[in-house]
Amino acid sequence: MSFFKLGAALSVAALLAAQPAIAQTYPARDITFLVAFAPGGVADTVARLVAQGVSQKLGRNVIVDNRGGAGGNIAAAAVARAAPDGYTLLVTTTAIAINETLTPNKGYATNDLKGIAIVASSPECFATGEGTPANTLAEFLKSVQGKSINFGTAGVGSGSHIAAEYFLKVHAKVNAVHVPFKGGAPAMNAVMGNQIELLATTLGGGAAGQIAGGKLKGLGVASAKRVTVTPNVPTYAEAGYPFEASSWVGVFAPAGTSSQITGMLNAAIEDVMKDAALQQKLQAIGFDPLNGSQEQADVMFKAEVVKWGTMVKALDITVN
Repeated sequence: MSFFKLGAALSVAALLAAQPAIAQTYPARDITFLVAFAPGGVADTVARLVAQGVSQKLGRNVIVDNRGGAGGNIAAAAVARAAPDGYTLLVTTTAIAINETLTPNKGYATNDLKGIAIVASSPECFATGEGTPANTLAEFLKSVQGKSINFGTAGVGSGSHIAAEYFLKVHAKVNAVHVPFKGGAPAMNAVMGNQIELLATTLGGGAAGQIAGGKLKGLGVASAKRVTVTPNVPTYAEAGYPFEASSWVGVFAPAGTSSQITGMLNAAIEDVMKDAALQQKLQAIGFDPLNGSQEQADVMFKAEVVKWGTMVKALDITVN
């Protein structure tokens, strides 16, 4: 064996030998959650709940650093470029799966990241104002056949925009015009004020409370079963359309992070998510707690990239 080949072999062996040692000492310092969106949003809320629990489990501070912008791409790119040592992690939403196809010039790829845990999920839903005669999605779609309708969302390229436009055009065959707003609250106010006919949002985006309080009329949820916080709102499947789409919150690491470290983080997060009080908090705002191994989280992440990519391509939408 040549000197150079021997040196390379020894370097690889040393690196592999060091991996268990690194995992054994992890975490040796504070961990940072880079949240891909602004304070006060769903990702931020869930990140802080998880961070507090993980800090207690691992005995280190977990610092929440909001790095919003570019639809979540700024934080994702920063973590994709970070050292794969388990100290800089990303907390983001379904936006990262959508952006893989929606924003081709984002400065990173989803393969640069590894899923640690997908912790909570909230289904997409359709809602209208109180005065709308239709009480279900089936009734609403029947009433608008042959007509053009306006539907509002929190913005172009959001999960609600992609899922709603894809569903209305591909599945329901409805002539629908997208009206983007600068956030979920303005869109919700518009439908309650009868300025638009239909609101596409997630239950966890504030709709759950408005529906439960009677301010909005929930027509349908894009989930496999009805949701606890809105038990009277039927699923899309009950309207004859077995379509499912949801917004989830997940924790990610740079792709090169060792399986020992990501496994340790997953175990801590899974333990945190078992807390009954935490689960109740999530369910009250329209989210279902999720559980699973690090490997399952990564498989789900990759499947979501394909699923949302199919919808984005079908709609021929690109955001630069």
